Amino acid sequence: MYKCRFLLLSVITMLAFPSFSQSASAVRKAKKDSPVALTQEIAQVVAKDSQQMIEVFKDLHANPELGFMETRTAGIVAKELKAFGFEVKEGIGITGVAGILRNGPGPVVMYRADMDCNSVKETTGLPYASTKIVRKKDGSETPVMHACGHDAHTTWLMGVARVMVQMKSKWQGTLVMIAQPAEEPILGAEAMVKDGLYTKHAVPEPDYLLGMHTAPIPLGLLVAAKGVRMAGTDQIDVTFKGIGGHGSSPQVTKDPIVMAAAAIMQYQVIVSRAIDPQKAAVLTVGSVQSGSDNNVIPSTALVKINLRWFDENDRKLMVDGIRRINEGIVKAYNLPDSMMPSMVMKGWSYPLNNSDTLTSWVVDGLRTIVPDKNIIREDRFPAVMGSEDFHHLVVHNTKKNYCYINIGTANLELFDAAVKAGKQVPFNSHNGDYQVDPNAIPFGIRAASAALLEVFKQR
Repeated sequence: MYKCRFLLLSVITMLAFPSFSQSASAVRKAKKDSPVALTQEIAQVVAKDSQQMIEVFKDLHANPELGFMETRTAGIVAKELKAFGFEVKEGIGITGVAGILRNGPGPVVMYRADMDCNSVKETTGLPYASTKIVRKKDGSETPVMHACGHDAHTTWLMGVARVMVQMKSKWQGTLVMIAQPAEEPILGAEAMVKDGLYTKHAVPEPDYLLGMHTAPIPLGLLVAAKGVRMAGTDQIDVTFKGIGGHGSSPQVTKDPIVMAAAAIMQYQVIVSRAIDPQKAAVLTVGSVQSGSDNNVIPSTALVKINLRWFDENDRKLMVDGIRRINEGIVKAYNLPDSMMPSMVMKGWSYPLNNSDTLTSWVVDGLRTIVPDKNIIREDRFPAVMGSEDFHHLVVHNTKKNYCYINIGTANLELFDAAVKAGKQVPFNSHNGDYQVDPNAIPFGIRAASAALLEVFKQR
């Protein structure tokens, strides 16, 4: 759920280069101190399949699938990896896919892409726009689209697999490709691990983990920064239990909507009065669901909460505070202990903390495809409140080396027009107008391939 939101957008936009050009001459100039032959080979391999991979991307965009429902997408990934000689494991954590390519002695390097989409109605007007309506597990229906770039992520993974196979003579070790489900609810990485990713499914534990995410900044810019990059997060469902009745007789009911409303206001005091103001934390109520009729007081009210934090003590303060507020409100309404609100902890993740050494290697690889000024690093890019579960593929392992970067995927003309109109970016993630320039598909494949080859070189 990353992602390119909040401060990320404003900071990177100020650092953007709207006039940046992907001309061949500029790329060659940037590579004067790099292994030119290897870089040119990557470019040639990518160029050969560029149009085909763009068509794959458009197909995935037109056919989005929600978390743990990515059966079509997973099938496409599995078929592609099998065709290129990977040992493929399917159905990990419901819909996850792992591809293993052993290429002699060396490190185990894992590359991950997320597959799921958002419950958002597409408004881009693109010829390959999604028109899909999906029935969710609760029976409700929702329009869906790839409003966060996971269609590009999945396409990058398949494109990178092709490059690494065709360039096997340039690296040694084991490459593991992970197509992960359900990143949006922050559940998919843990689901794959708990389903026996490294045990039952016998996927080698990686020495290094890499991943990339789209960003609505100009195509050709990249963000590769060391240290803590993203906040930890929790998704919590609180259900208040009351006594329903007729709207004309509230005195014989215990109104859960009023309880929920009181709780929502008090929750905000946790951050403003319990958390050190020099620290960053967010408590957001994203949904309140209760009742259906004007004249009926319902018996329950569901409140959906999202937390963001960098310090685990702050996380505990927020979780404990939510629980105490819930219990206090129920006591104030003179309800028995048996009617205490339920509190369900759902998806969660630790803050994302990029490995210093691994990130340095990745930057070295990226320097071979773009000018150094186009790689935004930690000195110009603070951590953001967005979150991600990518690193939960390895946080429980002995080796926890990972690096997660951002790829600028906005069309340059759209970006220029947005800046002239006084906007920071042309569109934001998780909104119906979010889009990825198709030219970002080959660019992202080149970036990931260069980074992977550099990491394998460091063995």
